[in-house]
Amino acid sequence: MLDGALTSDVARVLDANLNRAREGLRVMEEYARFVLGDASLSAACKGLRHSLAAAVGEERIHALQRCRDVAGDVGTAVSAGGEYQRRDAAHVARASAKRVTEALRAIEEYLKVCDAAAGAAVERLRYVCYEVEQRLGSVAEAVRRFADVRVYVILTEAICAGGWIETAGEVLKAGAEALQLREKTVPDRVMLERAKRLAGLCREHGAMFVVNDRPDIAALSGAHGVHVGAEDLRVADVRRIVGPDAIIGVSTHNVEQFGSSLEEMPDYVAVGPMFASATKPRESVAGPETLAAVRGMTALPRVAIGGIHAQNADEVLAADPHAALCACRAVIGAADPGEVVRRLTKRVDAARNEARTRGHDPAAREHLIDPRRSA
Repeated sequence: MLDGALTSDVARVLDANLNRAREGLRVMEEYARFVLGDASLSAACKGLRHSLAAAVGEERIHALQRCRDVAGDVGTAVSAGGEYQRRDAAHVARASAKRVTEALRAIEEYLKVCDAAAGAAVERLRYVCYEVEQRLGSVAEAVRRFADVRVYVILTEAICAGGWIETAGEVLKAGAEALQLREKTVPDRVMLERAKRLAGLCREHGAMFVVNDRPDIAALSGAHGVHVGAEDLRVADVRRIVGPDAIIGVSTHNVEQFGSSLEEMPDYVAVGPMFASATKPRESVAGPETLAAVRGMTALPRVAIGGIHAQNADEVLAADPHAALCACRAVIGAADPGEVVRRLTKRVDAARNEARTRGHDPAAREHLIDPRRSA
């Protein structure tokens, strides 16, 4: 039975938009589940569908359905230009997300006719959907941008066997796709000048350049991004400094920290230490088992860090063949840093090729790789 204040025409508006919202959420859920392989995002979309049904009420939903009149709906023959054109799976998900938020707004407004509390509940869901939409886009873009990264090197002058700029040049020539500048004692002016030189060098080699802990230096030097620790500035605060296009990575040391970091929407998450490390000693070692445990939690790029070298790389990659290997002392402290990078790269390639053969390599999917980078 319809609510007393609802007319059949308003009921049809609600019914149509409930269908539109639930269908769109299902499309988003399938993208998160099957395309991204992201469990947390898939669960978020599923949760929104169930929350919407609860907010409107099952009894009311059944009553609305009885007012449905497909044959008399003048809108079924109306279509917008481009409605049947989608570039890829990501475009499908984005278009569905827009339809969902529009439908939720219509539901929210028309519910006010009969149930202000239900309308307010749907309003809250609309804001949650905005966040889920943002996360879907953020994860897809992060995966695309990080698709080529296999070896990620941390540069600290005191650990380099040779000069810091020469070491950087060697590892980049050898194929390292990401370089992080980590200096804790260098004066700010020196740090900025060093970052500018490295930013230019990385761009020459088509590599990603990241500054550790210093969003100000990253912004001023033209770096691609920033890496922050679990106790440092939150990702949202870092973005206010470096801008929306910067890459932001966060460090995590256990499954709980990893899960919490996903809510901040970083562009990649580092997990470690994999092994005891003299570069950055910690009381506890996360180990490859932690990397294996978080592997299925998100499609966001994962970076394994801490005590990694060519001899133990396979143990890390067995836990997660899609993770990038991050090394510091094992590379820059070696007499031939480039050779260590080449060895690590071979181990990553072998692990990813095996995963691809088994059909479990999301990084190889065409919709996630920028053809300009993979050409």
